[in-house]
Amino acid sequence: MEEKEMQAEEKQEIQQKENKLFKKPVIITIAIIGLALLAYFIVDVLTYQSTDDAYVETTTVSVAPKVSGQIVEVLIKDNQRVNEGDLVARIDDTDYKIKVDQMTAQYERALLNQQNAKANLNAANTNIEVAKKDLERYQNLYEAGAVSKQTLDAAQAKYDSSRAQQVTAEQSIFSKDDSKVADADLKVLKAQKDQAEVNLSYTNIYAPQSGTVASRRVEKGMYVQIGTPLFTIVPDDIWVVANFKENQLRHMKPGQPVDIKVDTYPNKVFKGKVDSIQRSSGAKASLFPPENAVGSFVKIVQRVPVKIIFTEEIDPEQYNVVPGMSVVPKVKIR
Repeated sequence: MEEKEMQAEEKQEIQQKENKLFKKPVIITIAIIGLALLAYFIVDVLTYQSTDDAYVETTTVSVAPKVSGQIVEVLIKDNQRVNEGDLVARIDDTDYKIKVDQMTAQYERALLNQQNAKANLNAANTNIEVAKKDLERYQNLYEAGAVSKQTLDAAQAKYDSSRAQQVTAEQSIFSKDDSKVADADLKVLKAQKDQAEVNLSYTNIYAPQSGTVASRRVEKGMYVQIGTPLFTIVPDDIWVVANFKENQLRHMKPGQPVDIKVDTYPNKVFKGKVDSIQRSSGAKASLFPPENAVGSFVKIVQRVPVKIIFTEEIDPEQYNVVPGMSVVPKVKIR
């Protein structure tokens, strides 16, 4: 019995020694891993700044007609790709063609009236010569006492009237230096004709820039007014606006590299860089900025928008990154 007890005690001692030898490297390994994680966390905090208050942004373009009328043709569909200058819709141009014809006829009539104006000027020159001779004759007769003062005044009035008609006729003739009334009238008609032609051209609605159609509200048969939104074009150029806390901006500056993770593609890291930092906080740039000059005050950490641009080409066939998506940018500040 004593031998068995001694053997059991020896086995127990050996087992305890083995457990101690096994626990020691495990503890050391756990300590090393913990220190490595702590070092990584410290380096990450000191080297990078990130925020989840960030979104993909762009500047959309609202397409609206410059003239009113009925839509007779719509050449786009929802989410369709369009290029700058593509015809996207047409307005009924019947009334605008008639207006162009009217203005063109008035303009050409003004040009043709020059023949009548020259004839009127010749007649006015003849009339004033006759009136001048009559006035000189009546002046001589009045001095001789052969006619009354009333007759002389009538001759003077006729001469003045003929002189006025001559000036009017002269103003009806085009001049080389654009100094006549006829020149100004012709410019007005030319401007009205040009405006009618421009309005006619506005019945064809073109895409102002390349992009994708969104929020389409136009349909064939609609009557639209000037400025009525027809649809929106979302351009290809996109960027990220990240709202960092004010205490995260101490070492942030334009040009620093950024790792961008889009929530839609969690396993993909897009490359970018800081483009610019807004000169005011988001609250200060809002429509109704806060007013802190009141009796009570609670300090709130402000956020400042930072524009981040992509430095790599994004394949739209593989990654559909669109405005409004949530992203998490990670800026390397050191």
